[in-house]
Amino acid sequence: MNNIAIIGAGAMGSVYAALMADSGLNVFAIDRWAEHIEAINASGLRLEGASGDRTVTSITAATSLDDIAPCDLYIIATKADGVADAAKLVSTHMRDDSLVLTIQNGLGAGERIAQHMDTGNVLLGVAEGFGASMKGAGHAHHNNMKQIRIGEMNGGETERLDALVALWRNAGFNANGFGDIHQLIWEKFLCNVFLSAPCTVFECQIKGILDNPENLEVALGCMREAYLAGKAKGINFSFDDPDAYAISFASAMPEANPSMRLDHLAQRKSEIDAINGMVPVVCAEEGLSAPYNQTLAAIVRHKEARF
Repeated sequence: MNNIAIIGAGAMGSVYAALMADSGLNVFAIDRWAEHIEAINASGLRLEGASGDRTVTSITAATSLDDIAPCDLYIIATKADGVADAAKLVSTHMRDDSLVLTIQNGLGAGERIAQHMDTGNVLLGVAEGFGASMKGAGHAHHNNMKQIRIGEMNGGETERLDALVALWRNAGFNANGFGDIHQLIWEKFLCNVFLSAPCTVFECQIKGILDNPENLEVALGCMREAYLAGKAKGINFSFDDPDAYAISFASAMPEANPSMRLDHLAQRKSEIDAINGMVPVVCAEEGLSAPYNQTLAAIVRHKEARF
């Protein structure tokens, strides 16, 4: 795998593009933000922060896939609501042996991709302890990097999974492959559900959830609904105490803001439909209810309607 197309060159996509291109891979950054694309082509992509400070000039940036030859790997790094459109574009551009990897928050990315292509060549990823933000067109800041977890959408350990993990590691990422990526996606989903809408509705950092008993009980209510849905779907969680798991995760970064709250602070619509808004959907599939998540998702959507 040498020719890599990154669909969605926002903050996270820019980190992927910069490090992969700097490792010698042939990288194409695709994004609708024309000013960003123009800046990359004119002066390179600057990346600073956790992975150092560099300007990478070897990236080819474009607003569409039309002018690019088919690639070996397509990384979908859009927000959740852009996954389906990205998959539709990729499906008309990829070769039969091209791989597609999506790294998303929340649930449902694989299902959105499946609307437009066979999932035999689709892999799913989870970014753990990973943050980034845009400083401006052509300029991203890498806030933190812990691990990229990757697995086959249809499960199992394969040679191409090993090759993909090696590609990420060679680019400077701590990457690992897993036979059951859905377990990891759900475990991160619980943490996102625990913090995203609660911090956004209560307008607080993570410590505002942990230090306030009423806020904490609401957040735990959201997470418990998601946990019960996962158990009903047969997810093999690595823990028996979801409350302790979620609180331990949150306690490591008390002064952080979930990306959903950052979106609201910037007056942007969030990924509510893939996170807290997804819990009532998956609960209904299993004959369960999700009143905590249904209520908080409604409040978040009400706030976003005023942006």
